[in-house]
Amino acid sequence: MDKKKIASILKEYSYLTVGTLIMVVGIYFFKFTNNFCFGGVTGMAVLFSGFTIFSASDLTFIINMLLLVVGFLFVGKSFGVKTVYVSILMSVALSVLGKIYPLTKPLTNEPVLEFMFAVFLPSLGSAMLFDAEASSGGTDILAMILKKYTSLNIGVTLMIVDVAITVIAFAVYGPKTGLFSVAGLLTKTLMIDSVIENMNLCKYFTVVCDDPEPICDFIHKELDRSATIFNAEGSYQHNEKKIILTVMKRNQAVRLRKFIRQQQPNAFIMITNSSEIIGKGFRGMN
Repeated sequence: MDKKKIASILKEYSYLTVGTLIMVVGIYFFKFTNNFCFGGVTGMAVLFSGFTIFSASDLTFIINMLLLVVGFLFVGKSFGVKTVYVSILMSVALSVLGKIYPLTKPLTNEPVLEFMFAVFLPSLGSAMLFDAEASSGGTDILAMILKKYTSLNIGVTLMIVDVAITVIAFAVYGPKTGLFSVAGLLTKTLMIDSVIENMNLCKYFTVVCDDPEPICDFIHKELDRSATIFNAEGSYQHNEKKIILTVMKRNQAVRLRKFIRQQQPNAFIMITNSSEIIGKGFRGMN
């Protein structure tokens, strides 16, 4: 394995580690202490901790490890090394936090503020994991088992489980915590989708101009991107025009827009947001 490959793996797992630890902070300090049950393994752990001698951290560790064992037995290795790594790291980190920094009550007296962090931090961490094509394991492993051995609609089945956990929270922790849990369940998916979209947001340029060479030189040499040029004709005066198509990250887009406005002020620029760019230099390719 060459140095470039090793560096790429280290970068990928560093990214996974950061995303997982962000999840852990949100779950341990804000979700567990307020008994929020948003579904998933941590939701199960919070729920079961209400009527067992185990803490939510310990129950998360136990459930995740059991699911990993069951996953290996029934699915094999197909759920991936990254998912196993994240699942073990999250379980161990929560368990360690429970031992070195035990909490018996919320950090503040502001449940709405803590609810916001209990939703946002795990959503941010989950979005980072999904962006790296990994997951935190848990119910994802259960989904793989169900998919392999049943004809059930996996998404609906897991949603029913999450809803059941949230509904039972009313009986275990009361209506206030139950309502917060319902709100968290409804918000979580939307938050993850929104974070993923913003993380992957790129700018798609359509530039209509007379002289594309200076613009393309700037794109190549200064931004390390490429572009596609089309021949075109203006519909009013039938002048020859060139159309440049290019895609880049947001910080690069600011520089390109400024350059075009300075160098070719008569150019017509259309800039569109896009979060699904697949190709060299973007998602799916090196």
